[in-house]
Amino acid sequence: FRILRRPFEFSRRLLKVESCSITESKSLIPLAWPSLTQKLNRTRGIYLLSQRRKFSTMPELETNQRNSELFTPPSDVRGMTKLDRTAFTKTVTIPVLKVRKEVVNKLMQSLKRATLRRPGIKRVIEDPEDEDGRLIMLDPYKMFSLDSFEETELSILKQLNVNPQISKYNLELTYENFKSEEILKAVLPEGEDVTSGFSRVGHIAHLNLRDHQLPFKHLIGQVMIDKNPGITSAVNKINNIDNTYRNFQMEVLSGEENMMTKVRENNYNYEFDFSKVYWNPRLSTEHSRITELLKPGDVLFDVFAGVGPFVIPVAKKNCTVFANDLNPESHKWLLHNCKLNKVDQKVKVFNLDGKDFLQGPVREELMQQLGPLSKERKRSVHIVMNLPAKAVEFLSAFKLLLDGPPCRSELLPTVHCYSFSKDANPAEDVRQRAGAVLGVSLEACSSVHLVRNVAPSKEMLCITFQIPASILYKKQPINLENHEDPPLKRQRTDKAFSEEKIQIASKT
Repeated sequence: FRILRRPFEFSRRLLKVESCSITESKSLIPLAWPSLTQKLNRTRGIYLLSQRRKFSTMPELETNQRNSELFTPPSDVRGMTKLDRTAFTKTVTIPVLKVRKEVVNKLMQSLKRATLRRPGIKRVIEDPEDEDGRLIMLDPYKMFSLDSFEETELSILKQLNVNPQISKYNLELTYENFKSEEILKAVLPEGEDVTSGFSRVGHIAHLNLRDHQLPFKHLIGQVMIDKNPGITSAVNKINNIDNTYRNFQMEVLSGEENMMTKVRENNYNYEFDFSKVYWNPRLSTEHSRITELLKPGDVLFDVFAGVGPFVIPVAKKNCTVFANDLNPESHKWLLHNCKLNKVDQKVKVFNLDGKDFLQGPVREELMQQLGPLSKERKRSVHIVMNLPAKAVEFLSAFKLLLDGPPCRSELLPTVHCYSFSKDANPAEDVRQRAGAVLGVSLEACSSVHLVRNVAPSKEMLCITFQIPASILYKKQPINLENHEDPPLKRQRTDKAFSEEKIQIASKT
């Protein structure tokens, strides 16, 4: 912008001077304009010539700067389905700065903005023409000439006696120098979506490929392994999580077929067979959010516990935890992870259907927690139901779950129920569906938290509410004798006694 602006600024000043002289005499107007035009053209030509001279050491740099394909793989890789790394080799011309080797360390920090940053490319290399010199690789999208340096950079160059003249260098790029999204964009059909993101589960990259990406699935898998240190296996989900055990079928696209993995989340360790259990690293923040709601001594019932991402952090807070999962593999790894994180003495683990868990162990424990002695207790009870596809349906298990007189309202269990919604107003949708199952409105007594966006038109949410006593407790039978006023009760007794004496007299 500075380069283009300068000639016009000078021309504007020149025009201003000429216009002042023109206004003094109208008779000079016909002669003034040709003279002004000649001066403007001459000035512009002189300026542009001087700029061309500044670029003389690297005339093609300005063209390269405008070429957005400078760091794009060769065009002939388009349509490749089997990865050929050698096909990605190409040579590009980039700007470099020649410096003495003894000033490199002092200079690099000051030139951080201007240097080239590409995968696998050294920013400083030996000068092939000078064994005591070095070449600093510069960013071709930022550095074109002396004017490209900022004032602070020029000051450092002057202090270190470095010539700011930019030179050119032919750099060979290989497969290792391209980013994964650049490779996939060059390979996939032009204009199609590129998969560069994935869920990382230990050493496994979990992808959800779309139909147009499937012909390139093995190449995509290998690129994910190549470009992400620590990833040794890439898998693609080939069906939805709609079975009983919440796991899904997957295809190994590239790398090893070992699905036994180790994960560290929120400073806790988990081990499991990813092909047989459910694990979503995108829920890490949600696991922390719920954990922070509980205080030491509170009680947690996790109805669909998986391998323990809610259970273990809460147990570490010295809470009492009851954890359940129907999947035998999840149950196995839940027990394992409790021992691994040394909370196995604080967690009771069950392998039941969610409804059976609620109406069995949960009911029994709630009867004790919320019974007559509960007045002396200050602990809170939380129930987590993280099965977004079906959890709302399980809310019906709370209807008339408990016997006896209702507990105090502040002791009623708090439910955190997860659900998906494709509705335009997802929070309202979840409230209405949960309320419909319970048979009570939750509009004024619930909160809804947006967990994450699952798809462009699909949200995952968590609705939190206390179960109303009218829903949780069975209706108490009214005992008239115990509820009548004493005078009324005596009247009823006297009347009954008189009627009984009449009946006896008549019989005799």
